[in-house]
Amino acid sequence: MGLIAGTAYYIGDINPTKHFGTRMNLASGLMYRNNISKKIAMKGSFMYGRVEAYDLDTTDPWQVNRNLSFRNDVLEVAVTGEINYFDYQIGDRQNPISPYLFIGLAYYSMRPQAEYMGNWYELQPLGTEGQGTTEGALKYKTSGISMPFGAGVKANLFSILAINVEWGMRKTWTDYFDDVSGAYVSPSVLEEENGQLSALLADRSVFQEGTNDQNAGLQRGDSGRKDWYNFTTVTLSIRLGKSPTSCWK
Repeated sequence: MGLIAGTAYYIGDINPTKHFGTRMNLASGLMYRNNISKKIAMKGSFMYGRVEAYDLDTTDPWQVNRNLSFRNDVLEVAVTGEINYFDYQIGDRQNPISPYLFIGLAYYSMRPQAEYMGNWYELQPLGTEGQGTTEGALKYKTSGISMPFGAGVKANLFSILAINVEWGMRKTWTDYFDDVSGAYVSPSVLEEENGQLSALLADRSVFQEGTNDQNAGLQRGDSGRKDWYNFTTVTLSIRLGKSPTSCWK
């Protein structure tokens, strides 16, 4: 079993392509691994991390004008399978290190928030794209299934201790990690049906592109591009089972 520390970031409408961007935050967690053989292992993990992004960090004029931002505290419970490239076992001096690949399934919980006047507000209850109004759909879920996959390196430190360095993306089937997906909704509808704060946080454009000082009906996000999140971690693990089967020389 082991303790996990690292960083978290996301890829989506507000950060479309930039990995390891400037808005990375600390992540932490716990893991338990069962080594089925020296080649194959199963791992269960619990992770917490915060992801965030700001349109103002980009060089895209359209995004800068859109002026949206968010932060999101993510909790994840995952089960993954690992395949070691070399035979590997903690405490085995003959096989002290191995790269590995992993893939699995995870359940996540999220809470996208935005800052206004020095305070942070949860965005899902506000229905900023008209969710819950006469012009929008149902409010999106704040939990779901993701698919973790990635690669790492395992290395022995001492007879019962090892260190793992891992990079792992998570594919989701939601476009609302950042609360941005579809089109702008009429601010008057948002204010009347979801409240003034919903209208204020839905459209923070520097300059309006629509008519009558409204962006209603214009693109706000790309609903065809689902969101991703990442944990890049270092794990310190300790062997709880029996000693290595190979003799120490």
